Amino acid sequence: KNCNAYKTVLELKKQGKFLSDIGRWTKQLSTIVPKNCYDKFAKNPDDVIGNWALFSALSEFARQKLTGCDSEEFVELQLENQLHRLDENGMYMDNIKHEAHQPIVYDLVPRYLFTLLLHFGYRGRHYDRIDSMLKSTALMTLKMQSITGEIAFGGRSNQFIHNEGLLAIIFEFEANRYAREGDLATVGKFKAAIARAMEVTNYWLDRAPIRHIKNRFPTETKFGCEKYAYFDKYMITTASHLFSAYMICDDSIKATVFDDSDSCIMTSDHFHKFFMRSGGYFLEFDTDADPHYDSSGLGRVHRYGAPSPLCMSLPCPGSPNYSIGTDEKIRASLCPGKIIDGEPIFTCDIDERIHVDNFSCNCATLDYPLGLQADYAINEEGVEITVTGDENVLHMLPAFYFDGEKETEITLLNNVLQIKYDGWICQYSSNGKIQELGKTARNRNGYYKLFYAKNDNSLTVNIKIFK
Repeated sequence: KNCNAYKTVLELKKQGKFLSDIGRWTKQLSTIVPKNCYDKFAKNPDDVIGNWALFSALSEFARQKLTGCDSEEFVELQLENQLHRLDENGMYMDNIKHEAHQPIVYDLVPRYLFTLLLHFGYRGRHYDRIDSMLKSTALMTLKMQSITGEIAFGGRSNQFIHNEGLLAIIFEFEANRYAREGDLATVGKFKAAIARAMEVTNYWLDRAPIRHIKNRFPTETKFGCEKYAYFDKYMITTASHLFSAYMICDDSIKATVFDDSDSCIMTSDHFHKFFMRSGGYFLEFDTDADPHYDSSGLGRVHRYGAPSPLCMSLPCPGSPNYSIGTDEKIRASLCPGKIIDGEPIFTCDIDERIHVDNFSCNCATLDYPLGLQADYAINEEGVEITVTGDENVLHMLPAFYFDGEKETEITLLNNVLQIKYDGWICQYSSNGKIQELGKTARNRNGYYKLFYAKNDNSLTVNIKIFK
């Protein structure tokens, strides 16, 4: 709250508003005793505490800037404690209870807090490490950002409208950094990435009635929402993120064309994500999904311009920690499977890690449970998946069905499955037989009818997204 107060005061001074009140507010804030003010903070460097300590650090630093008070040691202790939560790549591990399942949003949130800390002038004893971390992780995040402009899927608080505002904050800071260094090519990449992130945000903000999550279910249903993720709270969060990005933004630095060149990156095992981009398509894999939010396998296939959930934007979890409007909980991803005892079994239902054998930016080989292997190739023609194993090889084909407001048009004809939605088509074709599974899975975006392709020994599935 002190940080929001600081941002508000800066803007009010800039506008010449409430100047007499600002002095009164500042005097009141100067009376705060940090240890009595903050509910959660680190008392020792090795305390196991979540990002509350980082919120407290930024809030208290902002109070110092406002009032001139001295609580430097409190801030430094919180930062020392929080730097222990970084993985080997500098990404923030928020999940204390289960370190193998770290949420993407809560990597970005602490990095945005670190960003504001440096932007507002922190130059304490942890400055060099924080600055270096922000620089390296931002370059990673450029490759993790979908071709559509969205943050990676994975974990809690994902698929909300405030998500891309986090990218805007982090990327504006980095654009300023590279502008100072004279690296205009990298400046352009960050500014164009911000523009694409804002395309996503504006798309949802411009639709009526307004939603705080990326679906069209009535707000009162809280479809796709955790218990704490209600409309009022997360729309305020959206506004706060966008205002922070506005404060950091230098409008004299112009955007250039988004970098749609081939790229690929793998996170640490704590985040268990793998990303590929080539030919106008973007793929995200989860190799060890948190069953409360995701499912393992290929969970995202995006093409720029196409509706994100048309093929799939995130997997469907088996035991979701968010509302899906039914007690029937079915896992789903784009994943292989096989017939066992006469029944189709898919690897997204098996809690075993997937291993990435080798990869480049347009092809990869993944080893799945059940002795199955899948090769992936992407280019401007689409995505080709080849699954090998013993007899009766399968591959799940989720077909987007309902966004909360309208249904898609799904057709299966001559072994070609097509989904039509908002003027775009997702097309699945295969050398095997495509048939309906007879189940419906759900994620934050809506409902998916499940199909699958089947063949002996080797199965090829082609995915193409087009108008």
